[in-house]
Amino acid sequence: MCDADVDGSHISTLILTFFFRYMRELVENGYVYIATPPLYLVKKGQKKQYAWNDKERDEIAERLGNQGVSVQRYKGLGEMNAEQLWDTTMNPEFRTLRQVAIDNGTEADRIFSMLMGDEVPPRREFIEKNAVYANIDV
Repeated sequence: MCDADVDGSHISTLILTFFFRYMRELVENGYVYIATPPLYLVKKGQKKQYAWNDKERDEIAERLGNQGVSVQRYKGLGEMNAEQLWDTTMNPEFRTLRQVAIDNGTEADRIFSMLMGDEVPPRREFIEKNAVYANIDV
């Protein structure tokens, strides 16, 4: 479990690199999951709902009527109180877990090596090409 912003994505990449390089069997056997905390809390009066991205945030605000809606953006898990962390990320009834899987070991090895390597141009090119698939915090 890492923060929902781009910093959390970087930390997730580092952790996944460790599992891929040193505990690959855990990944291959389906034992590695990523807990996904929300990025926003959208509130109006007593109604509150969590959003995991900008699109959800906007849809919730619209459903609540936009007027008088407040939005709290979580910069990190440390900004949530214990109850919020339980409700959104820890409670098995409501949490979102993404199972990590390797479709192509050779390609995964190439990408991890490139992302963690010393050469900046290929990493930059990869990020620019794939940013549309990532949760990039602009």
